Amino acid sequence: MIQTQDNSTTKAIPEGQELDDLKCMAKPSISELCSDDGSRLLVFPHSLGEYGDKIGTEHIFSVNNGNQLVTGNIMGFVGYNDTQVSIRSRFAQQQGDYFLHYMLQKVFAINLFDLKHDSDNESVFDFLIYLFPAFLKRALRQGIYKEYQTRNYNDANVRGRIDVQRHIRQNIPFAGKVSYSTREYAFDNHVTQLVRHTIEYIACHPYYGNILGNDDETKEAVGMINNATPSYNRNDRSRIVNLNNRPINHPYFSQYLDLQRLCLQILRHEELRYGNDDNQIYGILFDGAWLWEEYLDTLLKSIGFEHPRNKTGEGRQYMFTDHSGACYPDFYSQEMVLDAKYKGYEDLGMVQTADLYQVISYMHILKLNHGGFVVPVSNDEKQSVAKQLNGYGGKLSVFGMQVDQKSPTFTCFANKMEAEESRLLECIRSFVSD
Repeated sequence: MIQTQDNSTTKAIPEGQELDDLKCMAKPSISELCSDDGSRLLVFPHSLGEYGDKIGTEHIFSVNNGNQLVTGNIMGFVGYNDTQVSIRSRFAQQQGDYFLHYMLQKVFAINLFDLKHDSDNESVFDFLIYLFPAFLKRALRQGIYKEYQTRNYNDANVRGRIDVQRHIRQNIPFAGKVSYSTREYAFDNHVTQLVRHTIEYIACHPYYGNILGNDDETKEAVGMINNATPSYNRNDRSRIVNLNNRPINHPYFSQYLDLQRLCLQILRHEELRYGNDDNQIYGILFDGAWLWEEYLDTLLKSIGFEHPRNKTGEGRQYMFTDHSGACYPDFYSQEMVLDAKYKGYEDLGMVQTADLYQVISYMHILKLNHGGFVVPVSNDEKQSVAKQLNGYGGKLSVFGMQVDQKSPTFTCFANKMEAEESRLLECIRSFVSD
């Protein structure tokens, strides 16, 4: 397995099958990879372009003329044939990628627990498991998935098409019953069965079983699926997986498509461990910029910041008085606008001109005198100094969240991150009050 980090360049890859596989993975855009209904690649955010980013047009990585692997903000795991690539965050430690795990658990509201292992393959499985409770709860908010199924009956309450051959076989001599079949809505179907098999698989895992009992809503969701699938049989797992190879396409139960794909990834975890020989790209990927932004939302909303959403139009702002030119600042409050950047900005002198123009424009539109960038920095980097703007005035700064890279355990890392979160929020509050 090739191991690398985001926003980095590897050593030259020797000519051969491995390099050819890497070029195959690098060629298509992420949007092209996800356009296939049978795609075995999970990408987050799963709604490409929903957040105003251009992740759909990006590539997982590139291979330059020197046969070096060049990565951007994409993290996770991807494979093609027997070639596998693990892209960790640039803040990963030797013991494991604590920063990526921490952000995932914050964003998907998973209770923190110490990591029991540091194997790269197991870390891939960690990602899948973190997502399952959140996806399950989100899908069940639309109700339990149901679909029409053909059911056979043999009784006196005929309410469907009479099955003559079965009636002759079962009801001669006639005793008042009629064999018939009817189509009716059923909760016990191939989709809910897939979810049930995933629940049972996780529940039996020595490391992850307790994740299904993290909160009352998850417990209730698991109970609803269990009650809806009385015909569950562990020996049917392969058959149920095959029945779900075709993605569901239901206008109401839209959230079940993502849940279906996730369940298939979990139950097919052996493919993530040992590769896949059907010339198909598979794995799970996260856009670091999206994940960093969603993680910051869990913090900044506690001090009054809004986080606009492109898909719903929530928090939309306009550049012009006639309500044209819609724009979406990452975060804004009554006093300040903030831009979340996963890039390695340490001070304002490193910020790209386009990013500076964007924040200054938001400050002007929102009539705010304070703006800044929130970035992750290593624990030996210095904090930025604020600068005053010319013209209408205002103040800009870079707020760095220091990511510890020396913690011996995940629990220790989480404790240090919580302390750093408090320090960051206090810095932002002080910046506005000065």
